[in-house]
Amino acid sequence: MPKIGITDTILRDAHQSQAATRMRISQMIPAFEKLDRVGYFSLECWGGATFDSCLRFLNEDPWERLRILRKGLPNTKLQMLLRGQNILGYKHYSDDVVDFFVKKTIENGCDIIRCFDALNDIRNMETAVKATKKHGGTAEVAMSYTISPVHTEDYFVKLAAEIVKMGADIICIKDMANLLLPYSAYSLVKRLKAETGLPVVLHTHNTTGTGDMTYLKAIEAGVDVVDTALSPMANGTAQPATESLVATLQDTEYDTGLDLRLLIELAGYFRDVATELNKEGHRDPEMVLSVDANTLLYQVPGGMLSNLISQLKQANAIEKYYDVLAEVPRVREDFGYPPLVTPTSQIVGTQAVMNVLGGERYKMASKESKGLLRGEYGRLPAAVNEEVRRKVIGDEQVITGRPADDIPPELDKYREEIRDYYQQEEDVLSYALFPQVALKYFQYRQAGQLGVDSTMLDKEQKVMPV
Repeated sequence: MPKIGITDTILRDAHQSQAATRMRISQMIPAFEKLDRVGYFSLECWGGATFDSCLRFLNEDPWERLRILRKGLPNTKLQMLLRGQNILGYKHYSDDVVDFFVKKTIENGCDIIRCFDALNDIRNMETAVKATKKHGGTAEVAMSYTISPVHTEDYFVKLAAEIVKMGADIICIKDMANLLLPYSAYSLVKRLKAETGLPVVLHTHNTTGTGDMTYLKAIEAGVDVVDTALSPMANGTAQPATESLVATLQDTEYDTGLDLRLLIELAGYFRDVATELNKEGHRDPEMVLSVDANTLLYQVPGGMLSNLISQLKQANAIEKYYDVLAEVPRVREDFGYPPLVTPTSQIVGTQAVMNVLGGERYKMASKESKGLLRGEYGRLPAAVNEEVRRKVIGDEQVITGRPADDIPPELDKYREEIRDYYQQEEDVLSYALFPQVALKYFQYRQAGQLGVDSTMLDKEQKVMPV
């Protein structure tokens, strides 16, 4: 019987979406033995915002975290999220840095690298995908799903054909704002399966409350793998719940084959972890679990909504919230309809706030807005508003080629800059991505103030309490 694969996000996107990426490796280790017995297609456990959070907030070495995950989960494929030429940072890096990052990621234990680009600019993913294949990893290439006059079903089918040519092993539909509705999912998955010949993965959230229905229709259309999260940190801004979907599919032709009792035991453990994160102030259940239909209207992802609220509160202008929400689609249209995902969601959102509070649209423009309109992030999906572009960047030349072609090799420069702190090859990558944060971490490390070390797996309780 055909089986549906499950990628569980409890160790990465679930707590990134609900608890500001604050789950520590010490909170994960007790669940390893049972997680490793489940039989998931993969566990998404690294990348995204975890790298930054490890260094900035948890005083952990993200590379050591990956090594501990690999050692503790020997029978499960480990997966990460990579932002193409941005790697895990917020700018484009040189090709030698991208290649070395992918090499060390695979060497340290990651099996599947899910690579995406905020603009769906294939050129920004080429180096990362080639490196993944070269160094023995599985290249899962994601399409950032959104809706606009240019983002039609035909657009995504054409994009998938380009992804196949690039050498992808798997295609992922990355629906970061939960905009892909059930019947649209059925139609898109049907076409991707028929026209690409590759396995298809679907990733969504439950922000608009449609995630479970979207998965069910996608499964009926032939999707191979879906992303879910164990229930204590599922739904709302995170993925639909693993246990619910596994129970729904039991004894059908789509049976996942996963042990529901084992999943419920794991949920019991992570319920305690979620409670700890609540007490620490990293997770607000009321906020992260509510359904927000504004996403369907304004196409603003949940994380972006909280950023907008924060910016307006800081400016003592929370009463302008709905004005800003209405401005977001207008800015997005002016900017050529970029999908709203890191970093474009922050760029468009911040510009919408500036337009509303400034009293005149584009009277002020952020450095990032200028960069986006200048082509620094890649090719925008549609034509931009040229009047807006002139107002923001004047007569500056627009980059039309692959942005990384203008970046010379950087690895040797970074190595020289951290020679006083260098302890492992991976340090140069931590520094390249987050220079100030990494230096602070290196100083803590020299002082012996670490949040994670190589013996932690042996020291921590290895098995969850019954």
